[in-house]
Amino acid sequence: MPSLLLIEDDDAIRTALELSLTRQGHRVATAASGEDGLKLLREQRPDLIVLDVMLPGIDGFEVCRRIRRTDQLPIILLTARSDDIDVVVGLESGADDYVVKPVQGRVLDARIRAVLRRGERESSDSASFGSLVIDRSAMTVTKNGEDLQLTPTELRLLLELSRRPGQALSRQQLLRLVWEHDYLGDSRLVDACVQRLRAKVEDVPSSPTLIRTVRGVGYRLDTPQ
Repeated sequence: MPSLLLIEDDDAIRTALELSLTRQGHRVATAASGEDGLKLLREQRPDLIVLDVMLPGIDGFEVCRRIRRTDQLPIILLTARSDDIDVVVGLESGADDYVVKPVQGRVLDARIRAVLRRGERESSDSASFGSLVIDRSAMTVTKNGEDLQLTPTELRLLLELSRRPGQALSRQQLLRLVWEHDYLGDSRLVDACVQRLRAKVEDVPSSPTLIRTVRGVGYRLDTPQ
């Protein structure tokens, strides 16, 4: 049974989502503020965090940033808007996905299960791209022999690119392969995740040699020369 931490200050929304997600088979702990959520996170180890953006005190963006300093747990943001400000800031803060309010429990459940599947182990071999080694069976990535701490979404994106080395994948292809949904052209999910992934796998993230941008198409994974 997946364990979730739901951080939402609206009592009615929090209660409704807790009830719906529990009925869907999740074990749910709740918090009404960012401070309480961070405290619960220190006491427990949830499989995934559902995090509202607009919180009293510490907002959801700052909560997300603080979690990402020490932990790679998957995070889904709840936002009242789908515009550039909330979504881009949220994704740059380290969120794996987002859902726009009003939230339907079954829709959120589908997103949660899709995110959790990204961390499932695969039966396959290792692949090397210069000093970067991807062990698909162990679901680990090392660079120069050092383990890299990737979120499940970052790992899944890297795995999908590594299955097709040198082949350009469009943003829409990556949305379907990694996020398992077509977000009606919302390429911000892909671009933000690529940016975070480059910061971890590239020697010089601003001049990438592994994850290359294919102008007008998307991205490809190359072996450095």
